[in-house]
Amino acid sequence: MTNEFQTTLSIEGMSCASCVGRVERTLSALDGVSGVAVNLASETARFTLADTTRQAEVVQALHSLGYPARISKITLNIASMSCASCVGRVDKALADVPGVVAVAVNLAAETAMVEYLEGVASAHDLMAASAAIGYPAEVAEANASQSRVERKADEARALSRRVAIAAALALPVFVLEMGAHLIPAFHMAIENSIGTQTSWLIQFVLTTIVLFGPGRHFFSKGLLALLRGAPDMNSLVAVGTGAAWSYSVVATFLPWVLPEGVRAVYFEAAAVIVVLILIGRWLEARAKGRTGAAIQALLGLQVRTARVIRDGEATEVDVDSLAVGDVILVRPGDRIPVDGTVTDGTSNVDESMITGEPLPVSKAAGATVTGGTVNGTGSLTFQAARVGADTTLAQIIRMVEEAQSAKLPIQGLVDRVTLWFVPAVMALAALTVLVWLVVGPDPGLTFALVAGVSVLIIACPCAMGLATPTSIMVGTGRAAEMGVLFRKGDALQELSEVDVIALDKTGTVTEGKPSLTDLVVTDGFDRDKVLALIAAVEAQSEHPIAEAIVRSARNEGINVPHATGFRSITGYGVAATVDGQDVMVGADRYMEREGVDISALVDTESDLAMRGRTALYAAIDGRLAAVIAVADPVKPASRIAIAALHNRGFK
Repeated sequence: MTNEFQTTLSIEGMSCASCVGRVERTLSALDGVSGVAVNLASETARFTLADTTRQAEVVQALHSLGYPARISKITLNIASMSCASCVGRVDKALADVPGVVAVAVNLAAETAMVEYLEGVASAHDLMAASAAIGYPAEVAEANASQSRVERKADEARALSRRVAIAAALALPVFVLEMGAHLIPAFHMAIENSIGTQTSWLIQFVLTTIVLFGPGRHFFSKGLLALLRGAPDMNSLVAVGTGAAWSYSVVATFLPWVLPEGVRAVYFEAAAVIVVLILIGRWLEARAKGRTGAAIQALLGLQVRTARVIRDGEATEVDVDSLAVGDVILVRPGDRIPVDGTVTDGTSNVDESMITGEPLPVSKAAGATVTGGTVNGTGSLTFQAARVGADTTLAQIIRMVEEAQSAKLPIQGLVDRVTLWFVPAVMALAALTVLVWLVVGPDPGLTFALVAGVSVLIIACPCAMGLATPTSIMVGTGRAAEMGVLFRKGDALQELSEVDVIALDKTGTVTEGKPSLTDLVVTDGFDRDKVLALIAAVEAQSEHPIAEAIVRSARNEGINVPHATGFRSITGYGVAATVDGQDVMVGADRYMEREGVDISALVDTESDLAMRGRTALYAAIDGRLAAVIAVADPVKPASRIAIAALHNRGFK
C-alpha cells in the first residue's frame, strides 16, 4: 500500500515545549513524513505519510526518542477460517490496515490479537478488512486505551496522591530548616533537644523519600533526556534538586570535605521544589482533561449498538460491526446509529444537532437520515450508507479534534524560542556558578550553588509551550459546548481581525424550540376554551407543531380534555371530537374543503405568515373559531447581545 494519508498519533511522555520541539524535529527528519504538527496540550502529533510502509519507522523513531506512540490492543473472533492459508490471508489483511503494528492469528481459537496505533486504526477498520476477504469478524475483547479525558482524570488523581505524600513529607523538612533560620528560639530548641546533626539526618531521610518517591519521575525522565543530549523540563528539575540534595548529603555525612563556613544543607529547597512542580503538573493535568469535554459531549451522541435486520429478525450488534448496506431498525425515541436512507416507516426526526432547526423533519421512504440525530414517535427502517469514520458525526468530531490540535501562526514563534530554551538555561546556570565562584562573596561555593540551582528551577519553559495550545483547546472546547464548531484552529487567531459578524437565526437569535406565539379568536369564542379544544385534538398528533401547541397550552395552566375519533388528513389538517364538539385544525385549503368561511381572519393569517410564523385555522362545529400561529421565538438576550456587538464597533 503506497497511498498518502494523514495520521494523528497519541504521544506519551511530552511535558514541555522542548519535548514538542524534539518530537517535531525527529518526525520532520524522516523520509516520507511531511506537514508535522505536534501539540503539547492534546499530546498528539499530526503528519502526512507519503507511504504507509514507513509507519513502523515512525513508531520506532518515537520509541527511541523516549516519546512512544500509544498502542491499543483488541481480540477479534474470526469466522470461516479452516486452514493455515486462511490464517495467512487474515494475517496479511489485518497487517495491511494503516495503524496496525502487530497481528497474531490463532486458527484453533479462531481469534486474531491485534495491536494498533491509537487514533489511526479502529475496531471497525479491522473488522471491515477481515470481512472484505471473506472472514467475518467481531470484537471478542478490547483493551483499547481510555479516552483522553479519562486518561487525564486518572493522571490528575495519581498526581494529587503524589502531591499529598510529597507535601506531607516536605512540611517537617521545611519547618525544621526554615523555622530554625527564621526563629532564633526555634533554632536553639533544636540544638538543645535533638541537635543539628539529627535534624539534618531527619531532613535527609524525608527529602530522599520525596525525591525518589513522588519525585522519581523527574529523575527517570530528566536524566535520560540529559544523557541523550536533549535536556527537557524534567532535566532542569532533576539537576537542580539533585545538586541541592547532593551538596546537603556531603554536608551531612562528609562535613570535613567542605570548609567550615559553607557547611549547610538545602534539603528543604529540593523537597519544596518537587512539591511545587508536582502541584503545577497536577493542575495542568486537570486543565488538559477539562479541555476534552467538548469532544466527549460529541462522542456521547454516537450510538454504541444498533438493531440490524438479519433473516427477518432484528439483532442488536455493536455499531463498529455495521457495514454499508446493512438494514437497521430504529425504534421511537432512539438515536440513529449511522447515516443512511429510509426504506420503510414514517417518523419525525430531530436534526437540531446538525442543522440547528427546531422543528423535527418528517422522514419516509427515500429520505436520508444522519447518525446521532433523534428519532421521534414512529419506527423507521433504513439502509446504512456511511458507517464508522465516514459518518457525518464522525467527520464533525474529527474536524473539532483537528481544530483543537492546530498550530496557530503565533505558536511558531513560541516554539522557536522554547526549542533552545532548556540548553540555554543549563548553560546560563553553569555560567552563574562560575561567576559566583570567581567574584562572589564568601562562602563562595554556597552562594554559587544556590544561584545556579535557582536559575535551573525558575527558568521553566512549560508555560510558554503550553499556553497557546491549551488556550486553543479551551477556546474551541468551550465553543463546541455552546454549539460553535471551529473547522480550523487558526480561525481563533483570525477572530481578532473580524469587524463584520453574520448571525444565523435559528437556535442563535431564536430559542431553537417552537412555541405558540399567537391565538386570535373570532367573536363569540373564549380564548382559553378554544385553546383547550385545539390542544386536545393536537395531543393525538405526532406533528412537531402539534407538540408546540400542546406544550404551550399546558404551560399556561390550561386543562387539556380528552379527544375521541381522531383523524388526520395528510397535507390538510386534523380533526377530532372533544366534549361533544367537532374540532378541526389545519390549513386554509382544509377549511375551504370542509366549507368553513375563513374570510374574517384571512388578513390576520396573512400578516402572521409575513412575520415568519406558521399559521393554522381552527373551526368548532363548522364555524371558524380562531387562527393560531407557531414560531421559534427570539431569545430575550438576543437584542442585548446584538446591541453589545454594535457598541464594540462590529457591524
